[in-house]
Amino acid sequence: MSLKTTVGTCLLAAALLSVSTACGGGKAPASQGSGEASQPSTGAAGKGGTLTILSNQDFAHLDPTRNWTMPEMDFGLRYLYRSLVTYKAEPGAASLAVVPDLATTTGEMSDEGKTWTFTLKDGLKYEDGSPIVAADVKYNVERSFAPELPGGPNYARLVLKDAEKYKGPYKDGSLKSIETPDDRTIVFRLKRPVAEFPYYTTLPTFAPVPRAKDTKAQYDSRVFSSGPYKIDTYDRGKELVLSRNEHWDPATDQVRKALPDKVVVKQGLRQSVIVDRLIADQGDDRTAVTYADVNGESFSKILTNPKVKARFHNEIRGCTDTLAMNNTMAPFDNPKFRLALQYAIDKESYQTTQGGPAAGEIATAFLPPSLSGGVAQDTLKIPATGDVERAKALIAESGVATPVKIKMYASTGDKVAATAIQESLKRVGVETEINTFDPSVFYDTIGDTAKFDGMALYGWCQDYPSGSSFIPMMFDGRTITDKGNSGNMSLFKDQETMDRIDAIYAMTDLKAADRAWVDLDAAIMQKAPMIPLVWARKPLLAGSKVGGAFGHLIWSGQFDYATLGIRK
Repeated sequence: MSLKTTVGTCLLAAALLSVSTACGGGKAPASQGSGEASQPSTGAAGKGGTLTILSNQDFAHLDPTRNWTMPEMDFGLRYLYRSLVTYKAEPGAASLAVVPDLATTTGEMSDEGKTWTFTLKDGLKYEDGSPIVAADVKYNVERSFAPELPGGPNYARLVLKDAEKYKGPYKDGSLKSIETPDDRTIVFRLKRPVAEFPYYTTLPTFAPVPRAKDTKAQYDSRVFSSGPYKIDTYDRGKELVLSRNEHWDPATDQVRKALPDKVVVKQGLRQSVIVDRLIADQGDDRTAVTYADVNGESFSKILTNPKVKARFHNEIRGCTDTLAMNNTMAPFDNPKFRLALQYAIDKESYQTTQGGPAAGEIATAFLPPSLSGGVAQDTLKIPATGDVERAKALIAESGVATPVKIKMYASTGDKVAATAIQESLKRVGVETEINTFDPSVFYDTIGDTAKFDGMALYGWCQDYPSGSSFIPMMFDGRTITDKGNSGNMSLFKDQETMDRIDAIYAMTDLKAADRAWVDLDAAIMQKAPMIPLVWARKPLLAGSKVGGAFGHLIWSGQFDYATLGIRK
């Protein structure tokens, strides 16, 4: 029987994924870093003024086909481009709800979930006034297959029909499983039923890129805007300036408020200096926010000052910090040795480097509690400070001779955290050489499988509220790419795990599927391809004249740029 329906927000979030909070039927967890829930700082925020974003790093990628890290997705999707579907710009549980963006609905499903059709709204325009058409969305999805543009979301590659050998529009032309019968209609034909497909279309992959404006790898530096702002200037690593896209029509956009006249991103600053400036709250810093996390050593200065604490936001992120290991090379190709490292790590010490419990909870599984029914899972029952004797015994059983020397990769901002891991491993005869990289190139560096030859401090966040946005991305060996490898960083390729992933995908009872992801998480913990460290929070600080600031649950607790404005 052919089934065709328009999937509404509550049906998608509640019926398919059992996320009652998406429709106001539940209660979101409170922020715990400041001791109370983070509420939006709306005040008298209005239209006009300049919002400054103070950052310790450049963007790795603004190109929508390559943008797959937080908070870059938040920045790009709220300011520079729009996707077919997006998330509400509201605090708390309401932020989990999907709503139409470029499309008129959240998608029409037919062929029992193997065909999805979207119709674009009238009046959609780019920054030069030209119309946004369905073929532009199709073209960007096709770009996501191109090996010349590695690193972006891979959901389209996993589910589109006859896409296994497709190498993108530069080499293979058009992908037949995406159809655009007219300028406003786009049809996706999938190789299996995917009830969650509207969630996929919230990602930057499903934003429009006109073929005539595509500059391939250079598109990162000059995105052609379909959102409320356009790029004026971009001096990489120093400053990005956005001004209004006068052709963006708020009548077509129920999500983005586009309050500031200008957005200026100051890059390359020391994070401790950024936080000190925002604490002092002087001059232009009163209309500024931090881009990256508040450094843990600054928490005491914030939480003991009521006026500053009122501007502090520390939401749950739906993210897990991990230690990834290249499972294809010795000694990490030895499962018992990897399991030994699970026991060797002092996670409490790592947590302390992040700012203590205010920065996150010690992780005992890969899935954060938000994706395991609100309950933290703990299969191995390892003490928070580790179990050195058990680790040594497992290393002896593995046959790996100690001392053993290995490399560890980290971003420059994680040097102290890497040192804590180094000290933990030294206790069991594992000597680590720490290699640090600027955050803007870190993920591209460890995502080059020919060069990643050790361990890496790495994190994963939910793309949407389901275990299917976590476990397959991190542990399905079929998702590994030579360059731009973004999910399965441990290069873990285990047939039993892949078979179970396929079986869960085929489940029609999605409550049972949710439970099955949790059970698979426990099984993978025993195989130890990675080591979960902390379920992170997102500590951020805003200036006193910034309004509309709150941590968005889907954007991993990052400020929702759709609502930020300047108080009058």
